[in-house]
Amino acid sequence: MIKIYRVTETIKAEQFDGSDEMVDKYELIDAGTMLGTHHSPELYLTGSGKLDVGDWIATGVNGEHWIIPNALYEQQYGELPVIPKAVADWIEKCKHDGIAIASAMDERQFNKKVSDYFKTYYTRDQWIKLQDDFARAWLDGYTVGEDE
Repeated sequence: MIKIYRVTETIKAEQFDGSDEMVDKYELIDAGTMLGTHHSPELYLTGSGKLDVGDWIATGVNGEHWIIPNALYEQQYGELPVIPKAVADWIEKCKHDGIAIASAMDERQFNKKVSDYFKTYYTRDQWIKLQDDFARAWLDGYTVGEDE
C-alpha cells in the first residue's frame, strides 16, 4: 500500500550566484581544472553534480551540501514566515502550556503586542495572510523579524 508523507524538516539553502566567494565557500570544482584544461564555465559540487547559477545549495544538519535545481526549489520549498518576537514568544508559551492552536489564535487571550500584530491588516487578503503565517509558524517554524 502506498502511503503519502509530509516532510517537516527545515533546511538551510543559499542560491548560487556564480560568485568566486560562493565557489570558494562551497569548494566547487571547476570542470576545466578537473579535466586538466583551462577554466571551464561548468562547476560541480562534490558528490552532487553540476551546479548552475540560480540553483540552490542546501546544507544539512551535519554540514553536508547538496544541489536543489531552482525549479524544484520553487515548487517544493518555501521560506519560513517572518513574525515579530512577541508572536514567536506567544507561540512558544502556548506550546509549552499545552494550548491548542485554535485557542492560541483566540484574540481574547492575546497580550497587547500579539493583539497589535493581528491588527496590522487593511484587506481581507492581508488578514488571511496573517493567519496563514501564524499557522505555518506554529507548524513549520519561523524566523523572528524586527518588532515594530
